[in-house]
Amino acid sequence: MSPTVFREQGYRFFFFSLEEQRIHVHVRSCDGEAKFWLEPDIRLAKNYRYSQEQLRRIQTIVEAHQDEFTSAWKKHFSHRGD
Repeated sequence: MSPTVFREQGYRFFFFSLEEQRIHVHVRSCDGEAKFWLEPDIRLAKNYRYSQEQLRRIQTIVEAHQDEFTSAWKKHFSHRGD
């Protein structure tokens, strides 16, 4: 299961339900896919085919919605008991 948290500018931001516990968000579009850590600070974890310009644009979106992503993560994974 990979619930969509947010969509903007053709990017889908989502989580994988069975993944590591460190808070992060995945982003996918027709151009590629990336993963950003949200804690302790926002940082690119993985990149598949996005240009540096696209990554800067995506990171700006992630920064603007960090609280929303973090809240959605905690709500989605609250069943884990972490």
